[in-house]
Amino acid sequence: MQPQPDDYDFELDEALASVVGIRSIIPEDGFTADILGTERSGNGVLINDKGLVLTIGYLITEAETVWISLHNGSAVPGHVLAYDQETGFGLVQALSRLDISPMPLGDSKSAEVGDAVVIGAGRGRRHSIAAKIVSKQEFAGYWEYLLDEAIFTAPAHMHWAGAAVINSSGELLGIGSLQVQQGPDNMTGQDSNMIVPIDLLKPILDEMLSFGRPQRPPRPWLGVYAAEFGKHVVIAGLANEGPAINAGVDAGDIVLAVAGIEVNGLAQFYRRIWALGNAGVTVPLSVIRDGQSMDLDLQSIDRNQLFKSPVLH
Repeated sequence: MQPQPDDYDFELDEALASVVGIRSIIPEDGFTADILGTERSGNGVLINDKGLVLTIGYLITEAETVWISLHNGSAVPGHVLAYDQETGFGLVQALSRLDISPMPLGDSKSAEVGDAVVIGAGRGRRHSIAAKIVSKQEFAGYWEYLLDEAIFTAPAHMHWAGAAVINSSGELLGIGSLQVQQGPDNMTGQDSNMIVPIDLLKPILDEMLSFGRPQRPPRPWLGVYAAEFGKHVVIAGLANEGPAINAGVDAGDIVLAVAGIEVNGLAQFYRRIWALGNAGVTVPLSVIRDGQSMDLDLQSIDRNQLFKSPVLH
């Protein structure tokens, strides 16, 4: 349902004007081009008065060209400043003046299940919906991604990528990442959007602006696309040039243990890997293939090494 101005205590249309469209072009030889495509589109949110736009990182990873479109149909060029693989956030700097007001950052930790929110996409109210927070819980993604507490909203917005989740005070609670079927405690439920909470941005924002990424040590990355079936972790696919494919891991392998410690879920699988050390650490995996158990040693890397760096035009 489209949100109506009279239902909110803030200026709805002014807040939604802070939500912009993002369109990016990625080189055909980019590492993420085969998976995410060479042309990507979604949304972003202006978060300061200097033209800084927050979006979801996969829209701009390896982008060589970025355009920011405003609610009035005009567009300005942008430059990729940063993206963070752990949270999923990305930052774009507008290269021309944006005559819109930034959206203030809210407090996602204090948001509660049942709270009314607006999911805002570019081009204003007609591309936005009234929704509610239906869950706050752990989320594990197949691409070696884990949030301790993601926000889930429903009904689902069809244009979720980089969409703004706005609370009852007109503040930004998070950025849209996915459409999923999510119920309480990870049970399958209604169509909803997975939202990256804004509180994850606050401790890393200055470092992202200064260095292009947070200055924490990078996590070990294996290059696996993993799925959870019951209490089993199954390798569903492999990234080209990744440590897993180079070490002989196959799609269909069932993961038994990491460094001798049994794993029975996707989140536990990732945490066992990351507990071994920083990127570069050897990750011993025990797997079952065609009914036979086998041990493999994977030399982890920092996935950012495979990405093309943004170039300022």
